[in-house]
Amino acid sequence: MRRRPKRLRRAGAAALIAALGLGLVGAAPAGPAIAYPAPAQLPPVTSTTVDDRYAATGQAVRDALAVATAADEPQRAATLASLTGRQLLEFDARGNGRAVEVIGDLAGAERVAVVVPGSHTTLDTFDRNHGPGGGARALAAEVAAVDPGAEVAVVAWLGYDTPQGISPRSLTDGLAGAGADALKATVESIRRVNRHAPISLLCHSYGSVVCGTAAADLPVAELALYGSPGVGVASAAALGTTARVWAGRGAADPIRFVPFVRVAGIGFGTDPVAPEFGARTFAAGTGGHGDYHLPGSQALRSLALIALGKAVSEAERQRSRAVKRPEWEPAGAVPDA
Repeated sequence: MRRRPKRLRRAGAAALIAALGLGLVGAAPAGPAIAYPAPAQLPPVTSTTVDDRYAATGQAVRDALAVATAADEPQRAATLASLTGRQLLEFDARGNGRAVEVIGDLAGAERVAVVVPGSHTTLDTFDRNHGPGGGARALAAEVAAVDPGAEVAVVAWLGYDTPQGISPRSLTDGLAGAGADALKATVESIRRVNRHAPISLLCHSYGSVVCGTAAADLPVAELALYGSPGVGVASAAALGTTARVWAGRGAADPIRFVPFVRVAGIGFGTDPVAPEFGARTFAAGTGGHGDYHLPGSQALRSLALIALGKAVSEAERQRSRAVKRPEWEPAGAVPDA
């Protein structure tokens, strides 16, 4: 009888690995084997030097493009060509690559949103819908549609080595610590450029683990966790942040099948959308794990409202509807879209 708990623990760990694989694990992309130059050591960016930073990283992109072209690496060359002329706070072409792009006027923004991606994101997938670049562009467009007068800068953050492929790194917080340190450094840069704009962190999938690890040390106003496997703590309060904590999950996101536990260092704990976690939940629509940034989606609209500081939680929305419901409207009526 004493051996049964051990077998159960092993079975639980195996189930957890299988379930996490549904939402977090994919085929490992092959990073280029080319010897790209290391990023130059640049002075800290400020409001007066941000344009110089964009110029320096722009030159680094062109240098890397020349290397990729000479090495006959068409995929990476196409990626680098697409990055030319963009506002990059950070850039590194080595390995799977890193890039931190600013969409809008960072120094003059009234609010700043940072999109943090999850597993198997690389420089070559940066601009896909589920990637930080594609997501940031969709978010900026949605913000402009919701509030055309708002001055919001959106930062597409690929500032860490994301977990790749079927690997323990996708199932543990092993990469989250380094990612959290890198995220803190980027937020410090944002704060040097713009000292007053409230910052929203929008964290997808494994990116929510990174954000959860960094949360206590980040001066942010809003923290959104979506498609999240958990963040390594049992509750929003345990994150140690003064930010409003949001959580959402699309109805077709397979991450819902994850057993939200932590077994032998595997897994990330409590489901962020569960009532006991204590986050404000937001409407995330009917999409899957990679659909949160789809133009026209409920999830993207919710993220835009969070970025604007105008979001209302589902619980608050329901209470408001209950108070405002006319006497003739039955309690089970379906609310207007």
